[in-house]
Amino acid sequence: MAKRLANPNPEKEMSFLDHLEELRWHIIRSTIAVVIVGTLAFIAKDFIFDVLLFGPKSADFPTYKLLCRAARFIGMNSFCFEELPFRIQSRTMSGQFSAHIWTSVTAGIIIAFPYIIYEFWKFISPGLMPKERKHSKGFIIIASFLFFLGVLFGYYVITPLSINFLGSYRVSEEVFNDFDLSSYISLVRASVLASGLIFELPIVIYFLTKLGLVTPEILRKYRKFALVIVLIISAVITPPDIASQVIVAVPVTILYEISIYISRAVLRNNRKKEKEKANEQQ
Repeated sequence: MAKRLANPNPEKEMSFLDHLEELRWHIIRSTIAVVIVGTLAFIAKDFIFDVLLFGPKSADFPTYKLLCRAARFIGMNSFCFEELPFRIQSRTMSGQFSAHIWTSVTAGIIIAFPYIIYEFWKFISPGLMPKERKHSKGFIIIASFLFFLGVLFGYYVITPLSINFLGSYRVSEEVFNDFDLSSYISLVRASVLASGLIFELPIVIYFLTKLGLVTPEILRKYRKFALVIVLIISAVITPPDIASQVIVAVPVTILYEISIYISRAVLRNNRKKEKEKANEQQ
């Protein structure tokens, strides 16, 4: 492993190779964090699989109970069942071990996300103004909060809706659903990670506005197109029924509207700083 370069003069501009060296160490530390947390998740196999992963296929899952009560309140019997009509199987010799490994890696990425964001911020912070660096803690907290909020939304909303629809869907009574373990885990993983990343939209808009690539006017002008994109994303990460897509589209649309206000606030602060700088030069 190469020795890390020391930078005795922080104000001195770093070369491209120096930046690559710094980035390499940030990636290494993030990877180590994922490996450590992933190892703990590997050890906690029973909780990860029996409670978390296979929880959404149980009739006792909180989402199903809530939806069942809501359905009965309006005189329907949807989401009220004792058992979903499918089984999970592993059809390859290494199937269960591979699922264990990759699920542990995914858990490591999710749980270590705040530290990964911290390393990302440490890499980009030297290029920011001193006042902007002071908000690093706030950035890490907000980005982590949005990500975990998206993960919870994916786990408690998208995942059970997808499992209930796809697990109950039949083209004929002659066909019984026997899902492969990797297929089931992929659905849960995609639902959770996709939601976590989608909920980072305000953070993405913040940086795009900082770079001058996005303005509130552009976001408002293309709101209709954004709504179409939101519906497409909702259709991709949810089962193909209108109710599920609407449930997913609503929070994403709200995040888009919040992003407009964030972009406006960033632009306002930039103009204020430019005005103060102009006054100082006079």
